[in-house]
Amino acid sequence: MPLLESCSLAGHFRNCSDTESEGEIFNSLVQYFVKAMPLVEESSLLEDSSVTFPVVIIGNGPSGICLSYMLSGYRPYLSSEAIHPNAILNSKLEEARHLSIVDQDLEYLSEGLEGDRVMPEEIARYYKRYVKVMGLQKNFRDNTYITSVSRLYRGQDDDSQDRDISTEKSNLINRNWEIRGYQRIADGSHVPFCLFAENAALATGTLDSPAHVEIEGEDFPFVFHSVPEFGAAINRGNLCGKMDPVLIVGSGLTAADAVLCAYNSNIPVIHVFRRRVSDPSLIFKQLPKKLYPEYHKVYHMMCTQSYSVDSSLSSDYTSFPQHHVLSFKPDMKCVLQSVSAWKKIFKPSAAVVLIGSHPILSFLKDQGCYLGRKSSQPITCKGNLVEIDTYTYECIKEANLFALGPLVGDSFVGFLKGGALGVTRCLATRQKKKQHLFVERGGGDGIA
Repeated sequence: MPLLESCSLAGHFRNCSDTESEGEIFNSLVQYFVKAMPLVEESSLLEDSSVTFPVVIIGNGPSGICLSYMLSGYRPYLSSEAIHPNAILNSKLEEARHLSIVDQDLEYLSEGLEGDRVMPEEIARYYKRYVKVMGLQKNFRDNTYITSVSRLYRGQDDDSQDRDISTEKSNLINRNWEIRGYQRIADGSHVPFCLFAENAALATGTLDSPAHVEIEGEDFPFVFHSVPEFGAAINRGNLCGKMDPVLIVGSGLTAADAVLCAYNSNIPVIHVFRRRVSDPSLIFKQLPKKLYPEYHKVYHMMCTQSYSVDSSLSSDYTSFPQHHVLSFKPDMKCVLQSVSAWKKIFKPSAAVVLIGSHPILSFLKDQGCYLGRKSSQPITCKGNLVEIDTYTYECIKEANLFALGPLVGDSFVGFLKGGALGVTRCLATRQKKKQHLFVERGGGDGIA
């Protein structure tokens, strides 16, 4: 059972006339968004609902919050002072500067950008106070755990009984998804709930299960697998004042965070990673230096302070490109091996293995494997991403199910608004079509 700490519910549309703007329609969404702490009060419990919500967002991280933000009616525009560094994209944006990016053709904007899905309004970083500052705090529900997300309606090939149960034709909202779970209340007990939705969005991230290198000694207590674990050890004073360096394994931003954490605490670092420092796929090469100087500081050290047989360890940081860990020993010694099979033994004060993580999608059919590019394998943020439409972020293998954030490869928080933008535009376009269809058929004020 996944311990998902959030479930955002984009509520049903109120009555709206065909003269309302798209922004006004989405402003009418009743949303609930979950925050981890404190425990919920009895008065804020989710209950079984006969209402079918247009969207349910599962996840309380940056990607889920960005989507919740846009579905609340907020729209990204190109600033009047902004000039995008990509000349092609800047020219296209200038053609419709007065329009929200949501109202523009994302496929047209993306043409010729060599896979760049990032919009100029990207946030530089995600702040913990983002929800409060942007006015989304009132939409949160706390300590919500999802146990099942199952489809009720799969189209004309399914039993007619399922279609009758799952489709609310009177208000043009299909009851496609059943979401079950529970809330943990102050006394520790669990209160179950069941909700229905036309669309579901997976924004769970991939931090549920840290990846392991699967080597001897990795389960020793001096080996950590997350930055919070490492930070807690520093705060307890376990590592401060020791001469032995900390061994950090990994070449991503999480590993860079651990390097900065140690560096700022005056703890020397041995940094081990398999890739060459010139590898074009390194995340540092995708980050503007002016916006992320701290990460480029780490990358600069990775390039310029690497170990060689003719040199000794630096007093603050030494990198080992194209190396991997062979084993951890009970006496805290660590065996490294280079790409040329050269071996070196060190005794660190601690080791931090940060080579990625895997999501826990046990609430989905087949653990969500069928949604991946390799349907026989578990979903991972590197080897087997959820397969989506490039522009709408809808799952290729499951209609009305969207995925964004690390599940689709957008692992850095600065890239996450692209996914929220794609989902929002898709849902807004479909809502417009529904509204027009309803009016053409002689409907009333709109969708109830």
